[in-house]
Amino acid sequence: PLISGCGTFTFLSSAIAAISGLLMGYELGLISGALLQMSSILTLSCKEQEVIVSSLLFGALFASLTGGFLIDRFGRRLAIIIASSLLVLGSLILLPYESYEVLIVGRIAIGISISLSSIATCVYIAEIAPQHRRGLLVSLNELMIVMGILFAYISNYAFASISHGWKYMFGLVIPLGALQTVAMYFLPPSPRFLVMKNDDEAARKVLERLRETSDATKELTVIKSSLKDEHQYSFLDLFRSKNNMRARMLVGLTLVFFVQTTGQPNILFYASTVLKSVGFQSNEAASLASTGVGVVKVVSTVPATFFVDQVGSKTFLCIGSSVMAISLVTMGLVNHNIHVNLTKVCRSQSPEDFSLQRPGNFTVTNGSLKDLFASRPSTERLSFDVQSPDVSRIGELNRTALAGGKSTTGSHMEGGEVPVVLKWLSLASLLVYVAAFSIGLGPMSWLVLSEIFPGGIRGRAMALTSSMNWGINLLISLTFLTVTELIGLSWVCFIYTIMSLASLAFVIMFIPETKGCSLEQISMELAK
Repeated sequence: PLISGCGTFTFLSSAIAAISGLLMGYELGLISGALLQMSSILTLSCKEQEVIVSSLLFGALFASLTGGFLIDRFGRRLAIIIASSLLVLGSLILLPYESYEVLIVGRIAIGISISLSSIATCVYIAEIAPQHRRGLLVSLNELMIVMGILFAYISNYAFASISHGWKYMFGLVIPLGALQTVAMYFLPPSPRFLVMKNDDEAARKVLERLRETSDATKELTVIKSSLKDEHQYSFLDLFRSKNNMRARMLVGLTLVFFVQTTGQPNILFYASTVLKSVGFQSNEAASLASTGVGVVKVVSTVPATFFVDQVGSKTFLCIGSSVMAISLVTMGLVNHNIHVNLTKVCRSQSPEDFSLQRPGNFTVTNGSLKDLFASRPSTERLSFDVQSPDVSRIGELNRTALAGGKSTTGSHMEGGEVPVVLKWLSLASLLVYVAAFSIGLGPMSWLVLSEIFPGGIRGRAMALTSSMNWGINLLISLTFLTVTELIGLSWVCFIYTIMSLASLAFVIMFIPETKGCSLEQISMELAK
């Protein structure tokens, strides 16, 4: 019913291309759990842990700067094939060796791969999809990303206590990547790309297979005439006022800017730190709550994916931004009343030689983190954050509310429980925030980006916006805990609120409603 009007073959092609979304989400969510084990095996300092986390983002940034030319020159399908083989390669490098340098090389390769495939996949799907089903098929990629993140959280949880568990975590992507490499080989190239390469005959054959009709001449003519106008674009035209290209580029970049600055990546990365700080004590509770965040992301991306073509991406963006603003205000006010206090504790030694001196000389020297928590009486519980990829600055919380009203780190602020209502309200507003993002800015921004640029330069334009995306992500992820410490979590929430409201205003004023239009129509409209 929902995939009617787009043939089985088109749907299948999009789904196989969207596997790269699954791989990307998995690699993004994975590092949080893997780092815990690796830092103890390789005895990494904090700086080194930070480098490992950000090496992926650096690879991604590099690929998004160079990948656009690859995609426009060699084709969308080939780019996806190259990306998934690179992912397999990067993961294979990581497995046999246990060394810091190899780890970085592998992570950079993986970063290049997921960045390249994320751009190529969006473009590829947008170009093979029929116009009235394009939203559904492009959002399939975002749906796969959030499922990947969820799988990563689950595998972090599953392999946490197994020795060399991180090898399993990294190894799980290899069969999937290999599968995609092989499967993409049998899929058709993008018809619009074939027209760009002046191979009309092949393009018509591909369109006939995709649309399951005997005659695709009409659609082909439309594509040809629009590409004729667009073929003359050079990369620099993205910054000129010709055909409104500069305006489109600014819309794209601003949209990406809001995706990052409304704080989503941090909430993903530091979910458990934040939850810990509002009174979910045990590690299990916090990491389960993070898995909850993963589930909410998936559940809320589904309706957005299936109804985008009926409702339109602009509507979803508006709903998403306004709900985000509301939930962030709630979160800020709640945290303001709890007086959250995150302090830096850097754990550079491995758990083996890391003994925790507690009141009453209570020492823990167990190997694994699981034991570390099991062996400690419930009144003496230190907060370690399992989920955060930035394990380098684990938020050890000055004031963890405990049964006896005692504070764990000895800095006696006002004792007593975090009021239960506030604790749950904080979790609820976090989940609503995540859901709102997954309906609006998450999937829709990529859909809008794959629509607003003309075909001849779509790959390079997406690559440019994507590099902005990775760049800001890098910046925000590296500064989150520092900023939170300086101004407090509630103020961070208020800043994000202002950003959400700004993005709402921006969407209403500048983003065109594109549902039901063909890519060519959209381009004509925007050129005016």
